[in-house]
Amino acid sequence: MKGIILAGGAGSRLYPLTSVVTKQLQPIYDKPMIYYPLSLLMMCGIRDILIITTEFDQPFFKNVLGDGSRFGVKIHFEVQPEPKGIAQAYLIGEKFLNGQDSLMVLGDNLFHGDFKPFRAAVKQQAEKAQGLRAQVFAYPVTDPERYGVVEFDKKTKEVKSIVEKPSVPRSNYAIPGLYLLDGSAPERVRNQKPSPRGELEITDLIQTYLDEGSLRVEVISRGMAWLDTGTPQSLLEANSYIAALEQRQGFKVACLEEIALRMNFIEVNDYEKVIDNTPNSPYRDYLKVILKEYQED
Repeated sequence: MKGIILAGGAGSRLYPLTSVVTKQLQPIYDKPMIYYPLSLLMMCGIRDILIITTEFDQPFFKNVLGDGSRFGVKIHFEVQPEPKGIAQAYLIGEKFLNGQDSLMVLGDNLFHGDFKPFRAAVKQQAEKAQGLRAQVFAYPVTDPERYGVVEFDKKTKEVKSIVEKPSVPRSNYAIPGLYLLDGSAPERVRNQKPSPRGELEITDLIQTYLDEGSLRVEVISRGMAWLDTGTPQSLLEANSYIAALEQRQGFKVACLEEIALRMNFIEVNDYEKVIDNTPNSPYRDYLKVILKEYQED
């Protein structure tokens, strides 16, 4: 299983913030936004990861993340020449994927909570149980017209339709920016026609799996928080949410070094080297606390 983070696009909804730095490197409390989708992939056990960026922004991502070795993962980079829809990521990443299944997360999406359903989905995808080839999730929202929307049959609970940004949504279940697709995704996108707005829609790609009966849609429970941080208001809400959690509990959300240690992606001596190379800061102090707790456990 490979991972993809789509972190391209113009970020126009966040202008003029994005005239300074790209959307996915904006701060979410005490960490760059890119840390959060990357942490999800790591917590699902995925260590081979492609980050798709604009050509201009790619050096900044490399400066922040390097090659991923300090987190025990391998990070690759590709350029998105121009934004042509979410499904375009599978064409850009086709060589990287090399026919393998993938878990893709959008670079401005933040998930927090119990990741067990996501890890279980990754395992099921690998096993291809009952002809399963694709999995997406459904999350109840108050503004479904902003997203791809899933319509369920009221009696059977089976998926009836998936519609991108409907003017009159048939349900309040949005599809978050998290997609588990098999290795046929790039070829499917190649056969797609752009939508009226000129984009390769991810909902059209998902529809091909639904049509052949190989798609599974799981409703995310109340125990999981999903934030789309692509607008000024949602960015503020995400900052407030993470700040409240960290200040209340004393634990950091999406601390990549801690995840790497607890997932056994790196050894203790590697973690100690990471601490040594981290500037004096509250973040470094936190890494030291985690090391002490880990050693005591």
